[in-house]
Amino acid sequence: MQEPQYDEATEPEPVYGDTWVYESIVGALPGIDLTEWQAVLLQIAIFEISVLFLAWAYDLWNAALAGTAAVFVAAVGSIAMVRIGEGTRSLDLPTSYQRLLFGSRIEVVLTVLAFIALITHLFVFDPERAANPLVTTLFGEQPDVIPVYLMLLVLWDLCYRIGASWWASVVALWRSYRFTFDGETAAELRRVDLMNVAFGLAQLVLVPFILDRPVLLFAVGGHVVAVTVVSVVAMLTLDVETGGENW
Repeated sequence: MQEPQYDEATEPEPVYGDTWVYESIVGALPGIDLTEWQAVLLQIAIFEISVLFLAWAYDLWNAALAGTAAVFVAAVGSIAMVRIGEGTRSLDLPTSYQRLLFGSRIEVVLTVLAFIALITHLFVFDPERAANPLVTTLFGEQPDVIPVYLMLLVLWDLCYRIGASWWASVVALWRSYRFTFDGETAAELRRVDLMNVAFGLAQLVLVPFILDRPVLLFAVGGHVVAVTVVSVVAMLTLDVETGGENW
């Protein structure tokens, strides 16, 4: 079942790339030379300044609090993705693992599915069943276009981080089942998995804003539990080479 060696790690560069889509976009921006950490800080600044400015311009301070929480979670997700990417690429790992994690782009598929489900809930399901739909509670009976546009932009970013987190945990579980690592590599992989767990727990910041929204509460809570459980199982089942140094 376990493979003591993984010769494919010495193969040529992965065909499908070894970065998240997020990292590829940042690196491809013409005329802009930002490190990944600078890009994260710029993202946080742009989103949060926009949230506060629109709250002031449209008198939406209740929405600003929820928006700030969403920006915070997205920022933690950005940091987690950077650290997961850097930590993974710094190790001598099987090519198939890196291809599956980065090159498959499954996190984008998960993002699209999650975002469509969220939009359907906010604009169809919730208004039909709730006395006070969430969008109305945040933006009023006749929401202005620009604040709603910003909300959707932040939610897309948030869905992308969550999709990447879920995919990273699933691939980590497959990795632990499929390969054997030396003690040092296993220790670093556990740290990478812990970063994913930390991002999952950070999403609990959103809970106070959806306590009276059972569908959203179940979705967020279920995701946090699933990512935490899968990542912890991946950490516990990492197979270390005989004679290797345990973490």
